[in-house]
Amino acid sequence: MRAERRWYTGAALAAAALLVSGCASMPDSGDVQPVDSSPRTDPRVRVFALAPREGAEPVEVVEGFLEALTSEDPDYAVARKYLTEDASRKWRPEESTTVLTDGAGIHSDEEGMSGKGREEYTFTLTGREVARVDSRLAYRPHEQPYEKVIHLVRGTKGDKGEREWRIDRPPAGVVLGRLDFQRLYWPVNKYYFGARSVNGRQAQQRLVADPIYVRSWEDPVTVTVQELLKGPTGWLSGVADSPFPEGTRLRKGTRTLVPDDQNLLVVPLNKTSKDVHLGQCRQMAAQLIYSLKDLTSTSVDQVELRGENDTQLCVVDDEQADNLVTSRTAGHAAYQYFLDKEHRLVRLSARSDSRTTEVRVPGPLGEGEQSLRSAAVSLDEERAAGVSLDGKRLFTAGLGGEESLETTVVRSTAKDEKDRLSTPSWDGFGDLWIADRDPRAPRLLWLGQGAGEPVEVPVAGLGAKARIESVRVAADGVRIALLIRDGGTTSLRTGRIERSGTAEHPKVSVAGLRSAAPQMEEVTAMSWAGGSRLVVVGRESRGVQQLRYVQSDGSVPAKPSLPGLTGVTDVASSGDAGQPLIAHSDDGIVRLPAGGNWQTVFKDGTAPFYPG
Repeated sequence: MRAERRWYTGAALAAAALLVSGCASMPDSGDVQPVDSSPRTDPRVRVFALAPREGAEPVEVVEGFLEALTSEDPDYAVARKYLTEDASRKWRPEESTTVLTDGAGIHSDEEGMSGKGREEYTFTLTGREVARVDSRLAYRPHEQPYEKVIHLVRGTKGDKGEREWRIDRPPAGVVLGRLDFQRLYWPVNKYYFGARSVNGRQAQQRLVADPIYVRSWEDPVTVTVQELLKGPTGWLSGVADSPFPEGTRLRKGTRTLVPDDQNLLVVPLNKTSKDVHLGQCRQMAAQLIYSLKDLTSTSVDQVELRGENDTQLCVVDDEQADNLVTSRTAGHAAYQYFLDKEHRLVRLSARSDSRTTEVRVPGPLGEGEQSLRSAAVSLDEERAAGVSLDGKRLFTAGLGGEESLETTVVRSTAKDEKDRLSTPSWDGFGDLWIADRDPRAPRLLWLGQGAGEPVEVPVAGLGAKARIESVRVAADGVRIALLIRDGGTTSLRTGRIERSGTAEHPKVSVAGLRSAAPQMEEVTAMSWAGGSRLVVVGRESRGVQQLRYVQSDGSVPAKPSLPGLTGVTDVASSGDAGQPLIAHSDDGIVRLPAGGNWQTVFKDGTAPFYPG
């Protein structure tokens, strides 16, 4: 007979067990039946692990171990009680976390579930793996079947002198379901300095987010600092840098970092930092300030770095950090932009409480010298780019009022209008990106400073039959979001931008493509919405259109959904949480202020966007 159990942990199950007996209990025989999970609507619900009871049967031990993995248990002390002493010493839960769709199913091909008269027992854990968190706490979507063998033996004698069942071959790392992962792990952005533009004209470097996941019961300040010191995770390797000298770590003996009552955080470093100069130290402190700003559990306004012998290296506060680096996101935009019914570029104040009066932008793109189907404005709001109404040509112009219309050499010769040029996108270096969707020769193009001869950008892993439908470059100039059509569906991928060469002979490529919305079958619009977050329009399999937030690494926030809106064709965010989302829907141009509902701004108008 085949016995099977799919286990779901839940706060209600744990609480019930505590109230009834204070320990886990299972019947000694009979088939194991599925237990439904309790609905978990509050991510702050806590689950407490229970140690194995005396005389627990093998299946109880496996189930108790899996449940203990979903508790807020430092160093997994209770989970280790289900292991043999040798297995506990060798097991490394910090090495990886495997995320399954619904938790692990427990299977046994043995007759019955009783361990009487036996010395060993084997089960198979099964499920659908959706992601894995590695030893650097980086999340990676990883869709595949999950199947691992777990082995038990009769181990150390219990209080009553009988040998107890314990696991001697546990699964690698931690295994849990997606809901438990969202409850137990918090997303945090570490920040590093993005690689400089090949044109060499960027005076200040931009910060690029490197998302990680921290366990909820760990000290987020200390863990974030420790992980920041280790440098960028593998995906950002080569395109993001840290001013911390290689090998820099917290000084030996430092266990916890806590800001004082003035929100000053003192960070003691090891001797590797002894030769750091003042400018470098200030950059190091700025990195820390921006990384710790994403933590909601604490407030850090100043960082003091101390070196060997506890000597002060530097002190940097919020304002000084802002002066040291260009904004970590697109910044606070002065205006929102869209095209009016005459296909001219217009703008309105980006404040959600301001009067909604459209004003044509200064210059030829606002005067209607060229009718547009789409447009983009640089992050400094000094230049604009627009695509002609037929989608064939790309133009640029200044927004100072006296500039002339500049016709670039970018052309699309696709027969169908929908297969021509995409909406353009400016990066933080002042460079311009656009995709030609011509089915005969699809290509991604880059124009240094929005001018000159376009460079065709190779995209590693794109696929021979795939084409780019839409492109949005992050403000850092290091990451790029692409809507890629392949096999009849359009998916969202993020990649890293690799730059080399010289200003005269630039080389730009995109590598490391990964799915940013693997749970969505079709994505039709997207925009960067902060350090490592995007807002997307799409639908899940057999679902309806929805707006939601996703993380650039493919993970989903605990509360990703946004208020409903019908017929959405475009969506945009400034990256500043204080500024409203804007979109184009059946109601026209609409915007969503923080904590509010969608408001119609203009009935007539298309293609709304923020700078970038």
